[in-house]
Amino acid sequence: MVEKSVIVRVKEGLHARPATRFVQLAKSFPCDVSLGYNGKSASAKSSVKVMLLNVKENTEVTVITSGEGEEKALQELVGYLSDPLAGLDAPEAAPPSAPEQPAAHKAVGVSEGVAVGSVFPFFPETITIDERRRAASEIDAEMTALVAAFDRVSARMKLGLADQSLAAGNRAIIHALAELANDDAMRADMMEEVRGGAGAVKAILTVAGRNAEAFRGMDDPYQRARAEDIDAIGRQLALAAQDKHDIDLSAVPQGAIIIANDIGAFELAKAPIKNIAGLVCAKGAMTSHIAIIARAHQIPAVLAYGDGVAALRDARLLAIDGKTGEVVKDPGTDTLKSFSERGGAVKAERAALEPFKHVVPRLKDGQVIEVAANIGTLEEIPAALEAGAMGVGLFRTELLYMAHRHLPSEDEQTEIYGKALAAFAPHPVIIRTLDIGGDKPVAGIQFPHEENPFLGWRGIRMCLDRPEIFKPQLRALLRAAPKGKLKVMLPMIADVSELIRTKELISQCAAELAAEGKAHGTFELGIMVETPAAVFNAAELAKLSAFFSIGTNDLTQYVMAADRMNAQVGALNDVTNPAVMNAIAMVAKAGREAGIMVGMCGEAAGRVDLAARFVAMGITELSMNPGQVAKIKRALASLN
Repeated sequence: MVEKSVIVRVKEGLHARPATRFVQLAKSFPCDVSLGYNGKSASAKSSVKVMLLNVKENTEVTVITSGEGEEKALQELVGYLSDPLAGLDAPEAAPPSAPEQPAAHKAVGVSEGVAVGSVFPFFPETITIDERRRAASEIDAEMTALVAAFDRVSARMKLGLADQSLAAGNRAIIHALAELANDDAMRADMMEEVRGGAGAVKAILTVAGRNAEAFRGMDDPYQRARAEDIDAIGRQLALAAQDKHDIDLSAVPQGAIIIANDIGAFELAKAPIKNIAGLVCAKGAMTSHIAIIARAHQIPAVLAYGDGVAALRDARLLAIDGKTGEVVKDPGTDTLKSFSERGGAVKAERAALEPFKHVVPRLKDGQVIEVAANIGTLEEIPAALEAGAMGVGLFRTELLYMAHRHLPSEDEQTEIYGKALAAFAPHPVIIRTLDIGGDKPVAGIQFPHEENPFLGWRGIRMCLDRPEIFKPQLRALLRAAPKGKLKVMLPMIADVSELIRTKELISQCAAELAAEGKAHGTFELGIMVETPAAVFNAAELAKLSAFFSIGTNDLTQYVMAADRMNAQVGALNDVTNPAVMNAIAMVAKAGREAGIMVGMCGEAAGRVDLAARFVAMGITELSMNPGQVAKIKRALASLN
């Protein structure tokens, strides 16, 4: 047996991928390998055990090897731990070869357009646990099911890695998950549960749940995010033990219409958007995130369809109208002809809008009305530019966080923000700081249970309480600023003190970057007005803000006390209600008197029937999904 202590130089310590690569290296040697840290010891051949040690960068660990090849193993493992770049790149081995594989209804139209296509059902399986303790005669069968589950999941992972088109980032994620799925320590614990009388599914979920909870209790956000990975692997193994497959949207075929109870933004982010012909969901409303994303990509969508969505599963063909909310199962010849004519009308309307894409709306006094786009990913930039957007009025950064299985690093954020700024220069890009909570959870950030999360710990409230999450984003924004015309917007502001505290954090970040010799710039800081408190505090907030942007989606639901996701109170969720319009007018007046720009980035900004009213109030920037840009420009072209 030989051992050696070493200072860990691996960037950010043994989290996620670096830990996985360290374990892979340890497994390549026949000798036993253990890792000692902070008074604890664990097998270096278990990803779970290594990550649970929570080894930090610039701390000391002891590597112990015993058996055949112990000296060589010690030398290489210590070398790995001494390398700051160890494990940051996904292993790019050649992909293995793939193994052989055994009537009409109306709801709410939320995204215009018509579609006719095959059905892609998206109803993730609910896992049921048989709590019955197994008799001794049944244990062998359960053990066989457990071993088969590991084999099936491993084969599916290999099949995924065999996809030549798999992006490098996704390949790294699958590599990490595959390592967890074959973790010796978890497998041994699951087998022990089965020997004790648990069914295979019960054993899998018990051990996975126990390990996930251990990760959730850690203080490092990167390590806490591993709980999501453990949960995901536990689900895959449990389904495989029952010889079932999980589903996601990555397999949506060309021209399909997705039917589902609901689809989250993260789930939709996995789908090949160009393949989706339409969406039909049991839940949702005009301002829900799935509706916003559908409109951004001009995908016809019908929501609030109710329980009837399950009856669409066996449809041979589906026809939907995203404007009227009509859904027809297995349409006949006459219906198909009608939908074809509607589709032709949509194409004609888009052709008529073409001349307005590059119009710059101006009032008689020369005031330019900026018509900008709302986006959430770099992939949406081409559509926004093609639509003629005069910049970005809302860049939703939470989608960047939701698309990762860990919190995105400062460098990753800097690169993405810089690309967005460069793409739209010299037009402004308004980037909203992290707005999560409510209906937008993120891996790596543990939220407490809240009776009403929309009135709870979300947006700026969470960010100010968690500077270790907020500061990397602020630093990334400062570093990206020289790439274009950056404006930064704070969500869910209710009080002047929140704006003051954020400015203090920005000053700290700028000072840190200067001390580190990292290039950075400055940006205008404004707020999103979406709480009634911000409306009533508008005059004071305007003194400290470079601009206002009115978020009509949340402002409407808070003013009307009507959940915008609840179709039963949908009638109350109306921006044209005098109470909401008066709130918008108050904010515009406060902004005009303070001499700052007042914009609007909620869904109401894209309403052709309201554009003139908003401009008359003094709003000089309207930001919307790209599909509405030319329509709003046409509506504003005739204004005095």
